[in-house]
Amino acid sequence: MSVDEDVGVSTIELFFDLVFVFTITQLTSLLVAEPTGVGVARVVLIFGNVWWMYGGYAWLTNAVPPRETVLRLLMLVGMAGFLIVALAIPESFGDSGVAFGIGYLVVTLVHTGLFLRSSQESTVRAMFRLGPFNLVTAALLLIAGFTSGGAQWALWATAFVLHWASPVLTPVGDFRIRAKHFVERHGLIVLIALGESVVAVGIGVQGHELSTGLAVTAVFGLALAAALWWMYFDGEDKRAERALADAPDARNPWLALFAFGYAFLPLLGGIIVFAAGMKEAVVRYDEPASAATAWFLAAGVATYVVGLVALRAVLRTGPVTARLGVAVVAVPTVVIGLALSPEVQIAALTLVVVAGILAESRRRQLLPAS
Repeated sequence: MSVDEDVGVSTIELFFDLVFVFTITQLTSLLVAEPTGVGVARVVLIFGNVWWMYGGYAWLTNAVPPRETVLRLLMLVGMAGFLIVALAIPESFGDSGVAFGIGYLVVTLVHTGLFLRSSQESTVRAMFRLGPFNLVTAALLLIAGFTSGGAQWALWATAFVLHWASPVLTPVGDFRIRAKHFVERHGLIVLIALGESVVAVGIGVQGHELSTGLAVTAVFGLALAAALWWMYFDGEDKRAERALADAPDARNPWLALFAFGYAFLPLLGGIIVFAAGMKEAVVRYDEPASAATAWFLAAGVATYVVGLVALRAVLRTGPVTARLGVAVVAVPTVVIGLALSPEVQIAALTLVVVAGILAESRRRQLLPAS
């Protein structure tokens, strides 16, 4: 084990991740403002492209710990780029498209430049192959800012596909992942994203009298967010760390990519959708939910759990049956929201998630001690 293997997440990385709170807030607000198929498609394309580069910074600081002053200053430049991206999200398909593209280009250039400062020859070699793909994608998003209609959608979709298909054409195996730091960094991102669902409740109640029903609904929302937190942090992070640490060198980076890249798309995306549902539910708790609110609540929880299932399946860290059951049963709660109220639907979703947690806990107790 190298000296760096035990190094945890630095304070500048935590500071950097605070921008992610604003990014999630902006995506949630965009979904609330346009709760249609088109709105969902926009959020998927924006989040897919942003998450690739945001996750890329987790890979960056894993390979090049930001200890030197120049590295920290460049990290702050990248942070500024992400802030511009987040500010531009609501109108990224409109008047702010160029600003989004410029911010994204800054983020990409800083990312590539810092990666090339790695002391590991294999990492630098890998980045010389991956960097051009990222730069082409950034250029596509910048060009998209000058277009509209079908051409704009095509450029955004091409950027999304190019990002997530690029590992097929690049030597991902040349990267080396420090398991403890990598898993801790992604765990903090999950925590930040779940915190956004709580923030969504606070934003939703602004301008409304704090009645008993509203307070109860808010507490139910917190309970559901806590249950989702429990599903990830009740040992899932530790098992993931062990799986990465124990993997052969050639397999280690691929596990990191599929578990914390691809599987995190539905995991974090589900939190965004769930937060959008909570933002609407908390102020209309005493009447039947709108179709968008009911579907956001149910689909958000189900998608998040599907992400956890994918994480386990990739890392082989445990059974997935109970979690698949939670994802399946979460969807029909839409009927409860539409027929009764979002408050009752949130309570039902909480019970479903808690039942899944208890089922897994019971199963672990029945397993023979290793």
